[in-house]
Parts: sequence; structure tokens; C-alpha cells
Amino acid sequence: MRGHPRGLTAALLVTAALLSGCGGLEESRSDAELNVSTTTAVVADLVRRVGGDRVDVTSIVPRDGDPHSYEPSPGDATGVTRADIVFGNGLLLEEPGIMKMVHSNAGESVPKIELGERLEEYGGTVLELEEDLGLDVLWLGWAVEGEVTGAGSQVRTTATKLEGPGELRVYLTDTLGRPQVYVDSSDGFGESDSFTLPPEAHTHVNWAFSAPGTYRLTVEGQTETLDGQRTKIGSGTFTFTVGDAAEAPAGAEVLDGGHADVALDAETGKVYVRAGDESGETRRIAAGDVVLDVPDRARETVPEEKPYAFLGAPGDELWVLPQAVIGKHVHGDLDPHTWEDVANAEAYVRRIEAELTEADPRGRAVYQKNAAAYLRTLGALDQEVARTLATVPEENRELVTTHDAFGYLAKAYGMKVVGFVVPVPNQEPSAAEVEQLGDTIRDKRVPAVFLEPNLAARADVLRRVAEDERVAICTLYGDSFDDRIHDYVSMMRHNARELAKCLGGTTR
Repeated sequence: MRGHPRGLTAALLVTAALLSGCGGLEESRSDAELNVSTTTAVVADLVRRVGGDRVDVTSIVPRDGDPHSYEPSPGDATGVTRADIVFGNGLLLEEPGIMKMVHSNAGESVPKIELGERLEEYGGTVLELEEDLGLDVLWLGWAVEGEVTGAGSQVRTTATKLEGPGELRVYLTDTLGRPQVYVDSSDGFGESDSFTLPPEAHTHVNWAFSAPGTYRLTVEGQTETLDGQRTKIGSGTFTFTVGDAAEAPAGAEVLDGGHADVALDAETGKVYVRAGDESGETRRIAAGDVVLDVPDRARETVPEEKPYAFLGAPGDELWVLPQAVIGKHVHGDLDPHTWEDVANAEAYVRRIEAELTEADPRGRAVYQKNAAAYLRTLGALDQEVARTLATVPEENRELVTTHDAFGYLAKAYGMKVVGFVVPVPNQEPSAAEVEQLGDTIRDKRVPAVFLEPNLAARADVLRRVAEDERVAICTLYGDSFDDRIHDYVSMMRHNARELAKCLGGTTR
């Protein structure tokens, strides 16, 4: 936990007084020397603080949008074509289509800066992403490992063959409950039975089987460059046992729980299952040596909603490995939500100053002055957040949220994330699951749970259980702003005060 002083110097008090006046800058200026495009509103705000009147900044993702799932529009692409420099967060925070659009539309000579990728060089800290939702069945995603030559290049994984007693559908449910189908064996396989991922990325999906038995799925990988060139890089076959009566081949390792990915290495062409063990180490198991188990406890029925008709008739049985997190959620091994530690925002500012100066050397003095002033503001904010959260009693320092975005905040300021609770897509929780969530909240003795304003639609179950347990429901800002909070300093001050207020601390 970061320490906090007993008192403030006069200079620091003056700096702190500036905090309340640092929001509300206009989004464009007629005398700008640089047109700057950013991927998110958080990054846009930081760039404006450093650039001042010399930059005209626009954000691809709206201030209340979700960078994990936002689909860029033609207007976004037009804006990027006018950019003199593009800033993104990186660390696979942004939906892959955003970065592909940037690389396709920004000029070849235009700097494309992903601030998180060199954070440590500028005094920041990057943490590994920890995901453990505690599902009682295997949590199976797709992953790409290894590098691909060429900026913006991706890897396409295509299903080419299925042997088994029924059909397989692989699909993703977005934050509004709408399915996006990637693989559907019912009409044969073609090029559409595929999806793309950037290098070193992972995504969550649902795996739905229509009948019990043993299945063998063959997939093939290709690299794709921005100009459309494709190169085959490897293929492999995976075995699934669906239903408790299905028998695994002799000698194969059976995975029936935890977190795993069907993975493809873009450099070697190898296809395998990537799985974590109890010690936290990652294992890579050849496709032919592992069986992915879908037990009877994963049995569900086809929803009545029309968008899910591709799964069969309403009420038909399905065996489903759920995607666990609603919405597109492509990410890598490192947690991209670095700005939730104010010290990392300071590192962003140092990098932004350096990159703006390189792009516009005549503005060096302006960028240095603005960056120095904003770094003093952030230093005071860091101390304020630390002081505020230091008032939270030790027994109340555990967080339950709707999104895995607060690991940096917890690490920096002495908190602990004990769970991010999201519903399983398309499934009303069973009475047992609701009871288990209530038990967890009671066992942890958390006085409050925290929802993100732009993700509130995900949190009906958490909200209901919290109300039943008479636990406070509070708000934290993670990836985005809204109409009430629209700058970084206000966001972090709100988060600190909300945590303190809801967890038994004090605010001043």
C-alpha cells in the first residue's frame, strides 16, 4: 500500500486546489498544430492535459463506451485519416477492430503509440492479469500466441471438420445479450466458420453441443496481413466428451474445470490447449493428448428469445461451456487497466510529452510546461487517493465488482479484489447459483459491491443478491466516463471517495 503523509505542505495544498478545475476542456481548437486521434476517452483526456491548445484531440471510443467491445464506424476511420499522431492504450485493451482500423487508415508515417506497451520505461508498473471466476465447468476460450510479421496483422482460426453425434456452435454474447456466431456445424463448414485475433490475445466464447457423446473438432490457422494476404500456419484436432456417459480415450488428460484455451502458435504453427495448473503455471498440452470435458452439469436448454434460434428449438437440450464474461473481451496476459494506479497515469503523461514533442518540436516548451503542471496535479491526486483509502478498515478492503478492471487500484492502495461477478451469458442463474453468490458476499463480509455505470446492464444478478443481503450497491469507473464524470482526475477522486464511503472509511 502506498504511504500517505500526516500533513500537506503549502505547495501541495495549492496543487491540490487545482484538482477541481482540471475538467471540461473543449474537444477541438482552431489553432491546433497537431490533429491527435486516441482510442479511448481516458487517453484523450491525458493527451489534452499535455497538449493544451496545440492539439486537437478526438477519441474513437465515446466517453461512455466500452473499449473492449466498441465497433468503429466509418466516421471514426475518417477521423483517423486526418491524424498526425495516434495514441492508444495497448496491452490489448481495445477491441481488435479498433487497432486494425487505426493501422488501415492512419498514414504509414503517422506515429501509432500504444502507451501501455512501454509503461515501465516511463516509471509505470504492469501487472499480470488474473482471471478466476470459479465456474463449476471448464472455462474454455480461444487464444493466439507468438508474433506475426506486419503491424495490424491478425491470425484467423477456422473450423474445418467436426465428427460427433450432434452439432457444435461457438458464439459470443455481447453486452446487450445478442449472440454473434463464429462456428456453426449445422450447415457444413466454410470460411465464415472462423474468427480473428491479434497476436498474443485471448477471447471468451460459448461452446454449445446439441447432443451427448464424443466429438472431434479440427481447426486450421492462417495469418492475415492488412493487404489481405493469408498464409496457412498449422492445424490440429481437439476431442470433447459431452455428457457424463461419454468416455475419454485411454491415456489422454481430461480437463473438466479451471481456465483453458484452444490455442495456436502463430510462429510455430503448433495447435494445443493452454491451461493453468494449481500453482499458477501455464501448461501447453498437444491437441492429441487432451480431452475437453463437457459434463451433464453443463446441460441447459435453448432460450426462447428469437436471436438464439440458431441453437435449435426453444427448450431443446444443450451442453454449454459458457463464455463467463458477457461481451467481447479480447485480452492478453497483462492487465491493461493500468491508469487505475495514478502513478501509471503519470507514466502515461511522460510518454505523451515525449511523443508530442517528437511530432511537434516547436511545441516543446508548451508540452514541458503543461506536463510538469499536470504531473504536480497527479502527484497530489495520488496522495489524496492514498489518504482516502487508508481510512478503510482492514477487514473491509476486499472488492467485489462487475469487471476485472481494478487490480492496479487494489495493488497500489492496499485493497484486494476478491471477485468480479458477472452473469453467465444467456442463462438465468439457478437458485443454487444465486444462493452461492449470497454465501460468498456473506462469507467475505463485504459491506458493498461495486458496479460500473456503463456496464450496469450486466449486473442484475449481483444487484438483486446485494439487495437481498442488504449490502450497499456503489459505483466505480473503470474503462470510461459518463455525463457526470468526464475527466481522469474526477474519476479517480470519485473512485477513492466511493470506496471509502461504502467500505466504512471516511472522506474529507
